[in-house]
Amino acid sequence: MNLFRRTFTRRARRANSYEIAPEDVFLDSQNLSQLNMDQMEGQLEKPIGRNMFYITSIIASFLIVGFLARLYDMQIVNGRAYADQADRNHLKSTPLFPLRGTISDRNGSLLAWNTVSSTTEEVPERVYEKTPGFSHLLGYVSYPKKDQSGIFWQDSYLGKDGIEKKYQDILQGTIGETVLAVNAQQKVEARNVTVSPVNGENIKLSIDKGVQAEFYKNIKSLALDSGYIAGAGVIMDIHTGEVLAMVSYPEYDNNLITNAATPQEKDQLAKDLLDKNNKFLNRAVGGLFTPGSTVKPFMAIAALMENVITPEKQIYSSGALVIKNKYGGPDSVFKDWKAHGWTDMRKALAESSDEYFYQVGGGYMDQPGLGIARIDQYAQLFGFATTTGIDLPGEEYGVIPTPSWKQKIFNEDWLLGDTYHTSIGQYGFQITPLELVRGVAMIANGGSLVTPHLLSGSETVHIDLKLDKADLEVVREGMRQGVTEGIGAALNIDGIHVASKSGTAELGVKKDLVNSWISGFFPYENPKYAFVVIMEKGSVHNLHGAIFAMRDTLLWMRDNTSYTK
Repeated sequence: MNLFRRTFTRRARRANSYEIAPEDVFLDSQNLSQLNMDQMEGQLEKPIGRNMFYITSIIASFLIVGFLARLYDMQIVNGRAYADQADRNHLKSTPLFPLRGTISDRNGSLLAWNTVSSTTEEVPERVYEKTPGFSHLLGYVSYPKKDQSGIFWQDSYLGKDGIEKKYQDILQGTIGETVLAVNAQQKVEARNVTVSPVNGENIKLSIDKGVQAEFYKNIKSLALDSGYIAGAGVIMDIHTGEVLAMVSYPEYDNNLITNAATPQEKDQLAKDLLDKNNKFLNRAVGGLFTPGSTVKPFMAIAALMENVITPEKQIYSSGALVIKNKYGGPDSVFKDWKAHGWTDMRKALAESSDEYFYQVGGGYMDQPGLGIARIDQYAQLFGFATTTGIDLPGEEYGVIPTPSWKQKIFNEDWLLGDTYHTSIGQYGFQITPLELVRGVAMIANGGSLVTPHLLSGSETVHIDLKLDKADLEVVREGMRQGVTEGIGAALNIDGIHVASKSGTAELGVKKDLVNSWISGFFPYENPKYAFVVIMEKGSVHNLHGAIFAMRDTLLWMRDNTSYTK
């Protein structure tokens, strides 16, 4: 009855007024115990407890205290630092790039320089001599680089190859800085140079631009006309080690790799990177080749120094050295390229007799030989199987085959035939053109190993090998005889007295490919320059060897320079 009365009363009140009675909001849960709360038949509300009030108050207090402490730190303790940071946010620094040092040849002709824009924020462009033949020598650079927000993450030029890489510290200079005042819209309001850039140092090379270009042209022409896949050459001062010319064919385009911008240029660069003949290998310093007969002058010096043979003693060359098989099997035959008859040392060098040097190197019957241990000893003495120290990156060094080398590589014992082949620069013998030109310079200058270098005015380093001068003279005479009477006759040029030693290294199992070498020095009476040319992987039937590239170069030098006099 009471419940009915209260309900009726509430309805009546609703009909006459919009006021909500307190009992409509707060219900006594004891009077609604029959309602199923899980079925949403009612809803109970309770006042917030005191514990929750206290917890909320404590948290709010901590937040306020932390905020005040942070405010105190920012305004009082570190106010100056934050003020400076705010100023820096208003200021932006931009690097000012110095002009990279120029590179010129010995006569002052520029080989690498910069183009300067009128906009101070722009990176100066690096430009190289466009005449073919200079890319491996000079190298190239990587420009400073920005991220997407315009910030330089690489803030300097980086030399990536050649002289650019070797002399990076000298060429790069010191970066400057300009400070810009910007507003909230990032517009420049003021500009102030705070640190001026310092340009890099200019350097001069020992290279002659004209000789370099002609040398490359002749090696490239011979390769294209006669089917060689590549070639390289070096001309070096025998007394100072200064390199007059150094080329490697084929080459990459250093202007292209530095400044490629158009899709066509980038496509060409990609093709160069994938070129099967490895355009990026500087074969003059990093190419390893079987030397063939170019090692014979060094074998001759070793034999004379060790009293294995005298210059006048003659060995009969029948066209092949035959070693009888004491077990009844087939004989071992070591062929010469022709029968030379009775041959002394000078003639053996002039005509490049293999049979003579088989016997001098490995011995035969009553003729003692050097043996592989002494061959290894003298080859190392003459600078083989070690770097020369040239001021270029990527230098490799060769291999002198020895019993320990064969055991390691093939797990086989050393045989007499291995010594014979090593004596004529075959088997596992490998050298770089730079190693060979330094060795030839040693023969020409009287027994000193010099350090090849490209930076003009560099200190010359000599290693005196203390060789017998008379022995060296015999070898020089044999090399000169090779030009006047022997297989180097293509270098018998009017106006230039040249001494030389050629070499032909057979390649592959079928021996249908060869490396063709020519080495030597000039002028013969008063030597000044040593040279080496290697033509890589030509047909064994090709009659045009490396000697013709050197001949054309010497003819040009005779007519256009004073180096041959």
